[in-house]
Amino acid sequence: MQTHKIGERGLVASVEGLGTMGMTAMYGTPDEAEAIRTVHRAVELGVTMFDTADMYGPFSGEELLGRALKGRPDELIVATKGGGVTLDETGKIVGGPNGRPDYLRACVEGSLRRLGTDHIDLFYLHRVDPGVPVEETFGVLADLVTEGKLRYLGISEASPASIRAAHAVAPLSAVQTEYSLFSRNVEVNGVLDTVRELGIGFVAYAPLGRGFLTGAVRSVHDLPTHDFRRTSPRFADANLEQNLSLLDRILTTADNLGVTAGQLALAWVLAQDGVTAVPGTKRRTWLEQNIAAAAISLDPATIAGLSTAIPVGAAAGDRYTPMGMASIQE
Repeated sequence: MQTHKIGERGLVASVEGLGTMGMTAMYGTPDEAEAIRTVHRAVELGVTMFDTADMYGPFSGEELLGRALKGRPDELIVATKGGGVTLDETGKIVGGPNGRPDYLRACVEGSLRRLGTDHIDLFYLHRVDPGVPVEETFGVLADLVTEGKLRYLGISEASPASIRAAHAVAPLSAVQTEYSLFSRNVEVNGVLDTVRELGIGFVAYAPLGRGFLTGAVRSVHDLPTHDFRRTSPRFADANLEQNLSLLDRILTTADNLGVTAGQLALAWVLAQDGVTAVPGTKRRTWLEQNIAAAAISLDPATIAGLSTAIPVGAAAGDRYTPMGMASIQE
């Protein structure tokens, strides 16, 4: 697995990481034993970046990753996030995005404890709190870097203005936003231009369109009973039918190249300049298919052809429910 620089402040990680949200939340019934085996297999295959958040579970995602990577070598990068929602001490969601300095400091302390470490390699503000100036939020995160509790900083689902404001207070190493052939807004809303101008890395989450781009989901009935995608606008009946027609374009190209649709979609993301991808999975089978995508070299004509076949804004339906979209800066 190739590694590269993420931003200009010294962070280095594999070009493809592992997203762990589904291991404890959101995607049906968890299987902790298989999740831990998946993390261990990722390490064997050269993955060095592992992505979690306090709200995954909540809390259990960080706890699982802490157990799976106990005694981990220094080259492994654990990224977590806080402030996406307000959590009480039991993990109950009691409010929306929270960027208050006292809350973020408590978030970091909780994440350190659950991960079983004395420092967090990469900490993201999970969502921007509209009620707190981003400069104030990143002021305390800068203090936590000085204290040695955080090494590198990032921000998730933020606008170019918020990215610039945060970066001016505490230099960012990464911006994380959903990005795939089905979610390309960052190409036109200034986010990719901003991070490239400022020397900040870009980390793409959900590069497989939450599994849709693998071709494994043709109906909402293909999803587990407690899977959050059952409420996602993009998986709703009318939208799903339109999106399946777009997926078929990917399947045709994948068949011609002798790869899976998911591998082709992931290779397209990895072919974008300076982009790191963190596809999520909780099973070794999917992990190994995803890892193989990092070795696929797409020629310029194939990259351009996919970009044309699935243009910006082609996917039907929002990425989240209205409540979820309310916390995203686009």
